[in-house]
Amino acid sequence: MFIGEYSYSIDDKKRLAIPQKLRQLLGKKVVITKGLDQCLFLFPVKQWGILAKKLSQLPLSQSDARGFGRMTLAGAMEANVDTLGRILIPDYLKEYAYLKKKVIIAGIYNRIEIWDEVKWGEYRDKTEKEVGDIAERLKELGI
Repeated sequence: MFIGEYSYSIDDKKRLAIPQKLRQLLGKKVVITKGLDQCLFLFPVKQWGILAKKLSQLPLSQSDARGFGRMTLAGAMEANVDTLGRILIPDYLKEYAYLKKKVIIAGIYNRIEIWDEVKWGEYRDKTEKEVGDIAERLKELGI
């Protein structure tokens, strides 16, 4: 299970070190893709396979299903975790998530999210102010 929030930097060669605690659960090969809310999602290969299978079973006749599947699957790439625990983030994904040098790596149970530090701060501040209302809405889901 991935949990926690970590502040890291992307180096000049577009590599990002993954925190040791999170790296132990990832393995040597990962999948990185466009996430929601202008962040990136980083999955262990096994978790990626579960999500990709679900996406492949969505109805082709439904526009939202096609769009979400395209964004998630076509935006994905496999990456190797090097011996120092770094992954290469390609330009198209850096641009999508507005990543600069400073990033936040957040463990979100079955995935890791990678955020631009400023965008994460804005998102976190907004969400923290609304957390009571969000919790009320989630009770309908049994949470």
